[in-house]
Amino acid sequence: MVLSWVSLLQDTATEMLFPVLPLFITGVLGAPAGIVSLVEGIAQGVNSLMKGVSGRLADRYPRKPMVGAGYGVAAAAKLLLAFAYAWPIVLISRALDRFGKGLRTSPRDVLIDADVDDGNRGRAFGFHRGMDTTGAVIGPLIGLLLYDALHHAIRPLFVIAFIPAALSAAFTLLVREPARTAIAPSNGVARAPMTRSYRAALVLLTIFNLVNFSSGMIILRIRQLGFSFEHVFLAYAMFNVAYAALSYPAGRLADRLPRQWVFAIGLLAFAISFFGFAMTSNVAAAWLLFALYGVYMAFTDGVGTAWITGLVQREYVGAALGRYYEYSGFASIGAGMWAGAFWGSDGHIPFLCAAIVGASIALALAAWRPRPLSAPA
Repeated sequence: MVLSWVSLLQDTATEMLFPVLPLFITGVLGAPAGIVSLVEGIAQGVNSLMKGVSGRLADRYPRKPMVGAGYGVAAAAKLLLAFAYAWPIVLISRALDRFGKGLRTSPRDVLIDADVDDGNRGRAFGFHRGMDTTGAVIGPLIGLLLYDALHHAIRPLFVIAFIPAALSAAFTLLVREPARTAIAPSNGVARAPMTRSYRAALVLLTIFNLVNFSSGMIILRIRQLGFSFEHVFLAYAMFNVAYAALSYPAGRLADRLPRQWVFAIGLLAFAISFFGFAMTSNVAAAWLLFALYGVYMAFTDGVGTAWITGLVQREYVGAALGRYYEYSGFASIGAGMWAGAFWGSDGHIPFLCAAIVGASIALALAAWRPRPLSAPA
């Protein structure tokens, strides 16, 4: 429960700023749209690669210090944005912010997993993602109010966002770390999670992440469609409302149905949403498509974590998550680069390609029957 409140505060800070960053980079700093994709691709890559490192460490060392340090680094990175007068400073800030997220995420997820049995994994991660994303609803709304109150000044938002971020880091002191029953041997951390089902999931999810470029590009797309600055904030808040409201129900569903099926539902929502962004020129349709993108997140984020952790023995959960996040990290860097390179005037090609791949993997997951965990690799 404490971790959920910590995440809510940190996400309030993060999402207070995220809707303005693409506009800050292109409008205030004068960088081209491809820089937004590059910055977010590298930042997400750093995030996922660090999750891989922290996942391995989480199977062997205390997790609470890593969680606290991760939230602290992310808080400091937000303050750095106030001093960004060129886009490389934004890149450094975002990379540091995502470094902190990567440092804390795997140990935090291992702590959550340690407190539940397999039949409740989906609910536990769904509840946490719901609380986390509630902060992502609050953040953009606060950002919009402050943006108007500050007469459309952006830099003060970066300083204000530091406050809830710093509080979240302080609250990690209240987290209780349960005693572990087993520690993975050092020579088994890298190999043990690689069951056949885990390998198959890893391949499919990595392919998907190669086309899953940052939601910052969606913000640029809706801006091109005619959204005002204020409407960008509201649309992003609406996306997070859908994400937060459906995370726990999706988690409950994932405890009753095969988790890869629930994940496939999310990928279908992703495919429809991205196909719509590729084809539409209608502002009203864009609102609905952004909300549908929130459905995709709700049915894949916490569900995906519960799915991956359920494919390996409990003592190797950290390493399993870490390996998945590492592969996703390399894929995220690639996704950001190619999407930026092929963006063109409206992002038609990247959105269309992502939709096709997302739908294909959803169909593959719907037909997939994983081997039991006790089966040999």
